[in-house]
Amino acid sequence: MKTPNSRPVVLCLSGHDPSGGAGLQADIEALLAQGCHAAPTVTALTVQDTVDVADFRVLDRAWVLAQARAVMADLPVAAVKLGMLGSTEMVETVLELLQSLPGVPLVCDPVLRAGGGGSLGPDDVGYALRERLFPLSTIATPNLPEARILADLPNGTADECAERLLPHIEHLLITGGHGDEQEVHNRLYSRDGRREDFLCQRLPGSYHGSGCTLASALSGRLALGEGLPSAVRSALDYTWRTLRDAEAPGRGQYIPRRLPLDLD
Repeated sequence: MKTPNSRPVVLCLSGHDPSGGAGLQADIEALLAQGCHAAPTVTALTVQDTVDVADFRVLDRAWVLAQARAVMADLPVAAVKLGMLGSTEMVETVLELLQSLPGVPLVCDPVLRAGGGGSLGPDDVGYALRERLFPLSTIATPNLPEARILADLPNGTADECAERLLPHIEHLLITGGHGDEQEVHNRLYSRDGRREDFLCQRLPGSYHGSGCTLASALSGRLALGEGLPSAVRSALDYTWRTLRDAEAPGRGQYIPRRLPLDLD
């Protein structure tokens, strides 16, 4: 017998990764694992594999608006997750959509580079994210290299980047894993001065889609009504497990296993 959907709906605006490691597939799988329903809106198409990104194309603004508005008119959106936008025009497109979703939790994953290092947008996208979207976001989840780009501090520490960025956003999760420390340090900063550190064991290898996985899991936990610090811890714990169980299907990075075997 068919029953009404009891799973919270998360609207995902991000790019498509044909390797399945990052982008909207990562969003869908991570949200399923949280017990949520993903509503994926494609912002960009990419040519990439587990090694690096070769090219990308941002979709026409009208197409993105039409996709998202169809979802918003039909489904009760409980949270929004932003991934690759790829252009300042797409930033403005998202701003227009958010006007119809006041008060809905918004997780901004500032996707500026692929895991292999290739660019996923011009340099001014980071500035547009910081100035235009951060003020509307519940939390942003940059890794340290992304935080340095957003803060315009090429060699800045996490603390220095947070100090530069917090005037623009209320909460900031700067993830570690890009240095040589034995433990990965993830730092949650809040504008009111609170800070919480989350440590996890460093795993060998490099991973494709870990940032997408984390941000999606976090948006799912917020959609379920979990408080922010607890939701951050839940999302980090889940993401670490997906990396621990990751697979290497191609020639490049590992892909997180976001779903248990009995759901594959």
